[in-house]
Amino acid sequence: MTDRIRLNEMVFYGYHGVLPEEQALGQRFVVDVELVTALMAAGMSDDLRQTVNYAAVYATVRDIVTGPPRKLIEAVAEQIAAQILADHGAVERVRVRVRKPAVPIAGAVLGSAEVEIERTRT
Repeated sequence: MTDRIRLNEMVFYGYHGVLPEEQALGQRFVVDVELVTALMAAGMSDDLRQTVNYAAVYATVRDIVTGPPRKLIEAVAEQIAAQILADHGAVERVRVRVRKPAVPIAGAVLGSAEVEIERTRT
């Protein structure tokens, strides 16, 4: 299947990180989600019920990223992927990227740290 819905560069403030300062002060996180799902019926009918409501997907991502702190952005990504697959039966596969723009590595100069996972409905 080649049909996809993408939500790119969603920005949220969360409290994820290994260091106590990260969980106390928080920081921005940037999330991209790609959903693989059949879109032909929605495209032909112009009916929201025939597709994945990406406003609902956005709300799921927002609630997870702004929710309880995790140490690892890997855990944040896993939770996002699992929740999307659980809530949206039409999604066959999901790819999640979580970026941390402000990485607390002493002396490091880099744009961001990022994890990307892809999970398929089993």
